[in-house]
Amino acid sequence: MTQLQFNLDIDVLKDSIINSNIDTVIKSAIVLVLNEFMEKERDEYLQAASYERSAERRDYRNGYYERDFTISIGKITLKVPRTRNGEFSPSVFEKYARCDQAFVLSMLEMVVSGVSTRKVTNVVEKLCGESVSKSFVSSLTQKLDPVVNEWANRPLNTTYYPFVFVDAMYIKVREHHSVVSKAVYIATAITEGNKREILGLSVDHVESFESWSRFIQHLKSRGLQSPKLIISDAHQGLQKAIQREFIGTAWQRCNVHFKRNIMEKLPKKDTTEIRSMIKRVFDAVTIEDARRFKNELIEQFSNNLKFEKAVMTLDEGFEDTIQYMNFPEKIRRNIRSTNSLERLNQEVRRRETVLRIFPNTQSAFRLVGAVLMDYQKNYDKKKSLNK
Repeated sequence: MTQLQFNLDIDVLKDSIINSNIDTVIKSAIVLVLNEFMEKERDEYLQAASYERSAERRDYRNGYYERDFTISIGKITLKVPRTRNGEFSPSVFEKYARCDQAFVLSMLEMVVSGVSTRKVTNVVEKLCGESVSKSFVSSLTQKLDPVVNEWANRPLNTTYYPFVFVDAMYIKVREHHSVVSKAVYIATAITEGNKREILGLSVDHVESFESWSRFIQHLKSRGLQSPKLIISDAHQGLQKAIQREFIGTAWQRCNVHFKRNIMEKLPKKDTTEIRSMIKRVFDAVTIEDARRFKNELIEQFSNNLKFEKAVMTLDEGFEDTIQYMNFPEKIRRNIRSTNSLERLNQEVRRRETVLRIFPNTQSAFRLVGAVLMDYQKNYDKKKSLNK
């Protein structure tokens, strides 16, 4: 094992102690230790001490160069020994790189958790005693790119997903010196083992048939097979894309959104009876009962002009909203709406709000992807649905 000897700069240490600068004391000690450690490593590499003649000598000393090195208590300057052939490399930086990596990961964790780059900058300055810019912290987050990209493009052909949920949320992104609105498309699923999984995401222009088609085609290119049921809102471009990309797949219109749409078309007064009958329709246990209750409601209120819009909305969207009833009762409550995906969107929104405006599309993809990866851990911890 390398034996270390130190020639302490007593004047520096004495001055530091007298002036009560404990950080300087610690830094000076660390510099001495690391410099001596590197010196001994070079001796071992050369297999010869200074001015020693040896047949085993591998190379010759070639002085030193200075290198700044930031550790948890701040920046220090080291004298790094070198050799003539340049092949010697001290292990100090490799070993401390693990600490640096942990520090960077901690900063990334703060960003993903919704801490603003300004606040992260303040934390870094307090820990390191160094002034760092917001752009520096932002550049660190780019280390997430390969991780998020690998996750967002992982194969989906190893598992069958009978139930798939899709939705879009809107964010603000800077583009060509302007702030524009962009849609973040997110897909989740329930596996055959009744576990939730986040399938992927995409950042594109506002919702349209073309953009939804691109997102679905990307999922298919990764191996996603046609599910039994896709659950979403009633965006026409999305419906068209689903019909074209997944032939034979049933579509479930979000039950919660649909009921809300009906209720919004009711007058404010004298609606107790019709509201009760609407509730009875969607509380039905069998699909036959649901259809029968719906027909009774329409027959009773179709001639009442006050309820015309609500009754028409119910009639037009009813069949798309009860597709979940074609599946076993134990899974119905999990597939009748996009509530689970809405909660996921809220989690993304909570962490995205601190940024307000993303500097570019890639940064949006990076942060949202990192949040989704982090949230997947919650799904993994939970037991199968209905257990």
